[in-house]
Amino acid sequence: MLSLQGCETLKSLTSDRSDHSDEYVDWGATRFYEEAKKAMAIENYPRAIELYQALESRYPFGEYAAQTQLDIAFAYYKNEDAEAALAAVERFIKINPRNPNADYAYYLKGLISFNRDIGFLSRYVPTDDTQRDPSKYKESYANFEELLTRFPNSQYVADAKQRIVALRDYLSRYELHVAQFYMKRKAYMAAVNRAGKIVEECQSKHPAPCTSATPYALEVMERGYLKLGLDDLAADSRRVYEQNYPNGAPVDINANETFVEDVWDFMGLDQD
Repeated sequence: MLSLQGCETLKSLTSDRSDHSDEYVDWGATRFYEEAKKAMAIENYPRAIELYQALESRYPFGEYAAQTQLDIAFAYYKNEDAEAALAAVERFIKINPRNPNADYAYYLKGLISFNRDIGFLSRYVPTDDTQRDPSKYKESYANFEELLTRFPNSQYVADAKQRIVALRDYLSRYELHVAQFYMKRKAYMAAVNRAGKIVEECQSKHPAPCTSATPYALEVMERGYLKLGLDDLAADSRRVYEQNYPNGAPVDINANETFVEDVWDFMGLDQD
Protein backbone atom coordinates (compact mmCIF):
# COMPACT_ATOMS: atom_id res chain seq x y z
CA MET A 1 0.00 0.00 0.00
CA LEU A 2 2.88 2.37 0.83
CA SER A 3 4.37 1.57 -2.54
CA LEU A 4 1.08 2.33 -4.28
CA GLN A 5 0.69 5.59 -2.38
CA GLY A 6 4.23 6.56 -3.38
CA CYS A 7 3.47 5.84 -7.00
CA GLU A 8 0.30 7.92 -6.86
CA THR A 9 2.19 10.84 -5.28
CA LEU A 10 4.93 10.63 -7.91
CA LYS A 11 2.32 10.44 -10.64
CA SER A 12 0.59 13.53 -9.24
CA LEU A 13 3.82 15.51 -9.08
CA THR A 14 4.88 14.60 -12.59
CA SER A 15 1.37 15.29 -13.86
CA ASP A 16 1.37 18.79 -12.32
CA ARG A 17 4.78 19.52 -13.78
CA SER A 18 3.66 18.25 -17.18
CA ASP A 19 0.49 20.35 -17.10
CA HIS A 20 2.50 23.47 -16.27
CA SER A 21 5.12 22.84 -18.96
CA ASP A 22 2.37 22.10 -21.53
CA GLU A 23 0.68 25.46 -20.98
CA TYR A 24 2.47 26.93 -23.98
CA VAL A 25 2.97 23.71 -25.95
CA ASP A 26 0.92 24.84 -28.98
CA TRP A 27 1.88 28.52 -28.82
CA GLY A 28 3.75 30.17 -31.64
CA ALA A 29 5.85 33.31 -31.36
CA THR A 30 2.98 35.55 -32.47
CA ARG A 31 0.64 34.27 -29.79
CA PHE A 32 3.28 34.75 -27.09
CA TYR A 33 3.83 38.31 -28.21
CA GLU A 34 0.14 39.18 -28.51
CA GLU A 35 -0.70 37.67 -25.12
CA ALA A 36 2.18 39.58 -23.52
CA LYS A 37 0.86 42.81 -25.04
CA LYS A 38 -2.60 42.06 -23.62
CA ALA A 39 -1.08 41.50 -20.18
CA MET A 40 0.74 44.84 -20.44
CA ALA A 41 -2.48 46.57 -21.49
CA ILE A 42 -4.25 45.47 -18.31
CA GLU A 43 -1.14 46.23 -16.22
CA ASN A 44 -0.52 42.59 -15.33
CA TYR A 45 3.23 43.11 -15.53
CA PRO A 46 4.34 39.87 -13.81
CA ARG A 47 2.32 37.90 -16.35
CA ALA A 48 3.75 39.93 -19.22
CA ILE A 49 7.28 39.33 -17.97
CA GLU A 50 6.60 35.59 -17.75
CA LEU A 51 5.32 35.55 -21.33
CA TYR A 52 8.20 37.62 -22.69
CA GLN A 53 10.67 35.31 -20.96
CA ALA A 54 8.95 32.27 -22.43
CA LEU A 55 9.00 33.87 -25.88
CA GLU A 56 12.70 34.67 -25.58
CA SER A 57 13.61 31.16 -24.48
CA ARG A 58 11.58 29.42 -27.20
CA TYR A 59 12.27 31.79 -30.11
CA PRO A 60 15.60 33.51 -29.33
CA PHE A 61 16.25 34.37 -32.99
CA GLY A 62 12.71 34.87 -34.23
CA GLU A 63 11.10 37.96 -35.70
CA TYR A 64 10.12 39.24 -32.24
CA ALA A 65 13.52 38.67 -30.61
CA ALA A 66 14.81 42.24 -30.52
CA GLN A 67 11.44 43.81 -29.73
CA THR A 68 10.89 41.31 -26.93
CA GLN A 69 14.20 42.26 -25.33
CA LEU A 70 13.08 45.89 -25.28
CA ASP A 71 9.52 45.15 -24.21
CA ILE A 72 10.61 43.06 -21.27
CA ALA A 73 12.79 45.95 -20.09
CA PHE A 74 9.73 48.19 -20.13
CA ALA A 75 7.69 45.52 -18.33
CA TYR A 76 10.33 45.31 -15.59
CA TYR A 77 10.28 49.11 -15.35
CA LYS A 78 6.49 49.20 -14.94
CA ASN A 79 6.76 46.37 -12.41
CA GLU A 80 9.11 48.61 -10.37
CA ASP A 81 12.10 46.30 -10.77
CA ALA A 82 14.66 48.93 -11.75
CA GLU A 83 17.72 46.69 -11.60
CA ALA A 84 16.20 44.06 -13.90
CA ALA A 85 14.92 46.79 -16.22
CA LEU A 86 18.34 48.43 -16.53
CA ALA A 87 20.00 45.06 -17.11
CA ALA A 88 17.49 44.28 -19.86
CA VAL A 89 18.01 47.66 -21.54
CA GLU A 90 21.79 47.31 -21.43
CA ARG A 91 21.47 43.84 -22.94
CA PHE A 92 19.28 45.17 -25.76
CA ILE A 93 21.74 47.99 -26.53
CA LYS A 94 24.69 45.60 -26.53
CA ILE A 95 23.02 43.08 -28.85
CA ASN A 96 21.17 45.58 -31.06
CA PRO A 97 23.25 48.78 -31.24
CA ARG A 98 21.83 49.70 -34.68
CA ASN A 99 18.25 48.71 -34.05
CA PRO A 100 15.69 51.34 -35.16
CA ASN A 101 14.47 51.49 -31.55
CA ALA A 102 17.90 52.02 -30.02
CA ASP A 103 17.06 55.66 -29.28
CA TYR A 104 14.07 54.53 -27.23
CA ALA A 105 16.35 52.19 -25.26
CA TYR A 106 18.53 55.13 -24.19
CA TYR A 107 15.42 57.16 -23.40
CA LEU A 108 14.07 54.29 -21.30
CA LYS A 109 17.37 54.12 -19.41
CA GLY A 110 16.86 57.72 -18.37
CA LEU A 111 13.33 57.06 -17.18
CA ILE A 112 14.36 54.00 -15.20
CA SER A 113 17.24 55.81 -13.49
CA PHE A 114 15.03 58.76 -12.62
CA ASN A 115 12.35 56.62 -10.97
CA ARG A 116 14.52 54.01 -9.28
CA ASP A 117 14.66 53.62 -5.49
CA ILE A 118 11.31 55.33 -4.89
CA GLY A 119 10.39 54.22 -1.40
CA PHE A 120 7.29 54.43 0.78
CA LEU A 121 7.90 58.02 1.89
CA SER A 122 8.39 59.30 -1.64
CA ARG A 123 5.30 57.52 -2.91
CA TYR A 124 2.79 58.25 -0.15
CA VAL A 125 4.17 61.11 1.94
CA PRO A 126 4.94 64.57 0.50
CA THR A 127 8.70 64.98 0.83
CA ASP A 128 11.43 67.02 -0.84
CA ASP A 129 13.41 64.65 -3.06
CA THR A 130 16.07 67.33 -3.61
CA GLN A 131 17.33 66.72 -0.07
CA ARG A 132 18.22 63.10 -0.83
CA ASP A 133 21.18 61.41 -2.46
CA PRO A 134 21.18 62.76 -6.05
CA SER A 135 22.92 59.72 -7.59
CA LYS A 136 19.87 58.54 -9.52
CA TYR A 137 19.28 62.03 -10.89
CA LYS A 138 22.90 62.30 -12.04
CA GLU A 139 22.63 58.92 -13.72
CA SER A 140 19.36 59.85 -15.39
CA TYR A 141 20.85 63.16 -16.55
CA ALA A 142 23.78 61.30 -18.12
CA ASN A 143 21.40 58.87 -19.85
CA PHE A 144 19.36 61.65 -21.43
CA GLU A 145 22.52 63.54 -22.43
CA GLU A 146 23.75 60.37 -24.15
CA LEU A 147 20.46 60.13 -26.02
CA LEU A 148 20.87 63.72 -27.26
CA THR A 149 24.46 63.03 -28.33
CA ARG A 150 23.83 59.74 -30.11
CA PHE A 151 20.39 60.48 -31.58
CA PRO A 152 19.99 64.25 -32.03
CA ASN A 153 17.05 63.73 -34.39
CA SER A 154 15.18 61.21 -32.25
CA GLN A 155 11.50 61.72 -31.54
CA TYR A 156 12.37 61.49 -27.83
CA VAL A 157 14.81 64.43 -27.86
CA ALA A 158 12.20 67.10 -27.06
CA ASP A 159 10.96 65.24 -24.00
CA ALA A 160 14.52 64.38 -22.93
CA LYS A 161 15.49 68.07 -23.05
CA GLN A 162 12.59 68.97 -20.80
CA ARG A 163 13.59 66.26 -18.36
CA ILE A 164 17.19 67.48 -18.41
CA VAL A 165 15.99 70.96 -17.43
CA ALA A 166 14.02 69.45 -14.53
CA LEU A 167 16.97 67.29 -13.51
CA ARG A 168 19.33 70.26 -13.51
CA ASP A 169 16.90 72.03 -11.21
CA TYR A 170 16.81 68.99 -8.90
CA LEU A 171 20.58 68.81 -8.77
CA SER A 172 21.06 72.54 -8.20
CA ARG A 173 18.54 72.52 -5.36
CA TYR A 174 20.40 69.61 -3.81
CA GLU A 175 23.60 71.67 -3.96
CA LEU A 176 21.71 74.55 -2.37
CA HIS A 177 20.59 72.33 0.53
CA VAL A 178 24.22 71.35 1.07
CA ALA A 179 25.35 74.99 0.98
CA GLN A 180 22.66 75.99 3.47
CA PHE A 181 23.65 73.08 5.70
CA TYR A 182 27.24 74.34 5.71
CA MET A 183 26.02 77.84 6.58
CA LYS A 184 24.15 76.44 9.59
CA ARG A 185 27.32 74.65 10.67
CA LYS A 186 29.33 77.88 10.21
CA ALA A 187 31.47 76.28 7.53
CA TYR A 188 31.26 79.45 5.47
CA MET A 189 33.94 78.73 2.89
CA ALA A 190 32.41 75.33 2.13
CA ALA A 191 29.00 76.99 1.82
CA VAL A 192 30.33 79.62 -0.58
CA ASN A 193 32.02 76.97 -2.71
CA ARG A 194 28.87 74.84 -3.03
CA ALA A 195 26.72 77.86 -3.81
CA GLY A 196 29.34 79.01 -6.33
CA LYS A 197 28.91 75.75 -8.27
CA ILE A 198 25.25 76.63 -8.83
CA VAL A 199 26.10 80.10 -10.09
CA GLU A 200 28.84 78.74 -12.37
CA GLU A 201 26.33 76.33 -13.91
CA CYS A 202 24.06 79.31 -14.55
CA GLN A 203 26.84 80.89 -16.62
CA SER A 204 27.48 77.73 -18.66
CA LYS A 205 26.10 77.05 -22.12
CA HIS A 206 23.04 74.93 -21.41
CA PRO A 207 19.58 75.14 -22.97
CA ALA A 208 18.17 76.51 -19.69
CA PRO A 209 21.26 77.54 -17.73
CA CYS A 210 19.75 79.10 -14.61
CA THR A 211 17.66 77.17 -12.11
CA SER A 212 15.27 78.03 -9.31
CA ALA A 213 18.18 77.66 -6.87
CA THR A 214 20.42 80.30 -8.51
CA PRO A 215 19.14 83.42 -6.68
CA TYR A 216 19.25 81.58 -3.36
CA ALA A 217 22.82 80.50 -4.12
CA LEU A 218 23.78 84.16 -4.62
CA GLU A 219 22.26 84.97 -1.25
CA VAL A 220 24.27 82.21 0.39
CA MET A 221 27.43 83.54 -1.25
CA GLU A 222 26.71 87.06 -0.01
CA ARG A 223 26.10 85.92 3.56
CA GLY A 224 29.06 83.55 3.48
CA TYR A 225 31.47 86.20 2.22
CA LEU A 226 30.23 88.64 4.88
CA LYS A 227 30.89 86.05 7.58
CA LEU A 228 34.38 85.55 6.15
CA GLY A 229 35.03 89.28 6.15
CA LEU A 230 35.26 89.41 2.35
CA ASP A 231 33.04 92.44 1.90
CA ASP A 232 34.01 93.13 -1.71
CA LEU A 233 33.01 89.64 -2.81
CA ALA A 234 29.81 89.91 -0.80
CA ALA A 235 29.01 93.17 -2.60
CA ASP A 236 29.68 91.50 -5.96
CA SER A 237 27.23 88.73 -5.10
CA ARG A 238 24.59 91.29 -4.10
CA ARG A 239 25.16 93.27 -7.32
CA VAL A 240 24.75 90.17 -9.50
CA TYR A 241 21.59 89.26 -7.59
CA GLU A 242 20.03 92.71 -8.02
CA GLN A 243 20.92 92.84 -11.73
CA ASN A 244 19.37 89.48 -12.49
CA TYR A 245 16.57 89.34 -9.92
CA PRO A 246 15.42 92.93 -9.26
CA ASN A 247 12.04 91.65 -8.09
CA GLY A 248 13.47 88.83 -6.00
CA ALA A 249 13.63 85.12 -6.70
CA PRO A 250 11.07 84.20 -9.39
CA VAL A 251 10.32 80.87 -7.73
CA ASP A 252 9.80 80.56 -3.98
CA ILE A 253 11.33 77.15 -3.40
CA ASN A 254 10.64 77.47 0.34
CA ALA A 255 6.90 77.70 -0.26
CA ASN A 256 6.65 73.94 -0.75
CA GLU A 257 7.98 73.03 2.66
CA THR A 258 6.37 69.71 3.48
CA PHE A 259 4.75 68.32 6.59
CA VAL A 260 7.75 66.05 7.14
CA GLU A 261 10.11 69.03 6.98
CA ASP A 262 7.91 70.95 9.47
CA VAL A 263 8.10 68.03 11.90
CA TRP A 264 11.86 67.76 11.30
CA ASP A 265 12.36 71.44 12.17
CA PHE A 266 9.93 71.31 15.12
CA MET A 267 11.81 68.39 16.67
CA GLY A 268 15.10 70.21 16.20
CA LEU A 269 16.63 67.35 14.25
CA ASP A 270 18.69 69.71 12.11
CA GLN A 271 20.02 71.91 14.89
CA ASP A 272 23.34 72.04 16.73
